[in-house]
Amino acid sequence: MAITIYDVAREANVSMATVSRVLNGNPNVKPDTRRRVKEVIKRLNYKPNAVARGLASKKTKTIGVIIPDVSDLYYSAILKGLEDVSEMYQYQIIISNTDNDANKELKAFETLSSNQVDGIIFLGGSLDEATHEVIEQYDNPIVMCGYSKHKHMSTVNINYPDAVGEVVSDMIKRGRENFVYVKSGYHSFLEDSIGERIQAELDAHGISTKIDTYDALTYEAGIELFDNLVNSDSKVDAVISISDEVAGGVLHGTLDHNVKVPEDLEIMSCSNTRIAYMMRPQLSTIAVPLYDIGAVGMRLLTKLMNKEETEITHVELPYKFNYSETTL
Repeated sequence: MAITIYDVAREANVSMATVSRVLNGNPNVKPDTRRRVKEVIKRLNYKPNAVARGLASKKTKTIGVIIPDVSDLYYSAILKGLEDVSEMYQYQIIISNTDNDANKELKAFETLSSNQVDGIIFLGGSLDEATHEVIEQYDNPIVMCGYSKHKHMSTVNINYPDAVGEVVSDMIKRGRENFVYVKSGYHSFLEDSIGERIQAELDAHGISTKIDTYDALTYEAGIELFDNLVNSDSKVDAVISISDEVAGGVLHGTLDHNVKVPEDLEIMSCSNTRIAYMMRPQLSTIAVPLYDIGAVGMRLLTKLMNKEETEITHVELPYKFNYSETTL
């Protein structure tokens, strides 16, 4: 038979309320009593019923994490930071993968919220208006490890438009004028903002050309994209890619067409995953602090869940640049 809190209380010769206080870390228990109760818990191998404890405290010590693509190294790096901090604060995680599908995203949110998780973290995604309308009715805290155009949502990220703006400005100073911008097509608000910033840099430097924008998600799509650019007699001399994987495909496409990198074409990626360092030549990339985004996002969520004073709910982390072999 399963060991219950009643069994622990009887063996330790205390009340069930005392056992509960020990389990919940309540300081109002004498040290000797606390030690005796813990010894009985260990000896009996008692496992507290999380559901029952959640009903009593109205907290489940569980958070929901909605991830667009669990196989994507970008999101898995953020998830690692999130998991480490959640373990520190003794929160369990329920992960829901949405495959970058808005309907799955909404369904995942509704499922997690109905399961009475204490808070939810989005690791990106489309977050369309239908999802936002449902989110606004949710009572518990939500943190986005990414960008949201809705100011009420707490966020953690870097300032991507500023970071890309610095990259483009440097490339222009090195003589680059014909830019291709490759986005995923999923994060429309952020990716459109980045595209606008690239064009603004061109305009500010008196360059009349317009950026060419494409959607691509995979390594193969990157190769195909560059094949199409070459076959269209494109004069492209700089590529900015949201995805390291796509940037790798573009890079290997240049090898097929004997295009010299970085002399003839500079390539800059924006994800800072392991893929950038596995490529030969190595990709230059914006050094996004992915682990820190997850760790800070989880810490911010714990503050919100515990109603701690939090002056900043839109956190922008510092970034650097890893200039490698695909930029001059």
